[in-house]
Amino acid sequence: MKTIVLYSTRTGNTKKVAEAIAEALPAGTPCLSVKEAPADIDRCDCVFLGFWVDRGTADKDSQDMLKKLKNKHVAIFATLGADPKSEHAAKSLDNGAAFLPKGVHVAGTFICQGAVDPKLIEMMYKQFPAGHPHGKSPERDALHAEAAKHPDAADLENAKAFAADVMKKLAAE
Repeated sequence: MKTIVLYSTRTGNTKKVAEAIAEALPAGTPCLSVKEAPADIDRCDCVFLGFWVDRGTADKDSQDMLKKLKNKHVAIFATLGADPKSEHAAKSLDNGAAFLPKGVHVAGTFICQGAVDPKLIEMMYKQFPAGHPHGKSPERDALHAEAAKHPDAADLENAKAFAADVMKKLAAE
């Protein structure tokens, strides 16, 4: 089965997860930025596509790539600053998958926490007043501090397990 890993990253988090996923796939599986996607991407049986969550969905570069994928199977993964077990995280994966053309099978999804770009934090703190969910507060600072620890070794191992599970599932079909 011909596979490829594509990703978009802002801070390097999604690239780290993509590289871990590629390690769990057959030797020689390419791991490239969505901007480096090969013209013959349709020849792949399964595309693992990773994005960083931007306003509750895939970032713009990933949206553009998702819209183009006509592969039989696409496995989606993402990183976000929020709790990966939250409703927001689940909805972000769903929103990203919604960019796929009709008929493309989502072979699996994975999401983990990742550090938030310090420039984005600064921008949010300037844009939103104290008391706003994205405004500066001790709770928000604590959330950003926790996110800065990710993706950690456990996240990367979970990403590898996700890739292995997707491949086992597809092999059984």
